[in-house]
Amino acid sequence: MMIRKLVCCLALVLPLSLQAAKDTSPQGREMRLAAGVDDVETVTKMLDAGVDVNSSNEFGKTALMMAVENGNLLTTSILLSRGADVNLETEAGCTALTFAAEHGMIELTALLLERGANMSAKTKSGQTALLLAARYGIVDMVEQLLFKGANPEDVDKEGMTALMLAAANGHLDAVSYTHLRAHETLISISYAVFCLKNWGGGG
Repeated sequence: MMIRKLVCCLALVLPLSLQAAKDTSPQGREMRLAAGVDDVETVTKMLDAGVDVNSSNEFGKTALMMAVENGNLLTTSILLSRGADVNLETEAGCTALTFAAEHGMIELTALLLERGANMSAKTKSGQTALLLAARYGIVDMVEQLLFKGANPEDVDKEGMTALMLAAANGHLDAVSYTHLRAHETLISISYAVFCLKNWGGGG
């Protein structure tokens, strides 16, 4: 009974690691490189040989993240079908979904969301997928993430919302759509208007 209580206490105190096991072996490296260039044959060969689909390089980047970052839909689909975890994080807190958002991969974003990608996951700089999409003015992705339930009131480490980031970077379409779905504070709206009036964005 005491052991059970101790385990429960430790579970509450210690954060659950979302980082993959590091694998710097030649086989692991070959699989990740193959995923980055959409070499499905090599990826499948390495997986069949026993390479862990969720293993990562020294920075925590997995084959799935590399496939997503390079827009490789087929390899991404295969990795997911072989058990790739969509919510693993790199050392910098990036996930497959934040890579998709940063690079404007709308189809891959949809696929990751279908597989349970966490839209609330933040990088160490406080960026969610929605904040990244708004920052870069990827309107279709902003719409997609909001439709799926992303929180328009999330802020990064600087206290910037999606609306504020879109405005600061001159993305008028992203600003208008984000504003429609957000319950923004007066400060956020005033900041957005200020950016657009003074710079047309470009913070």
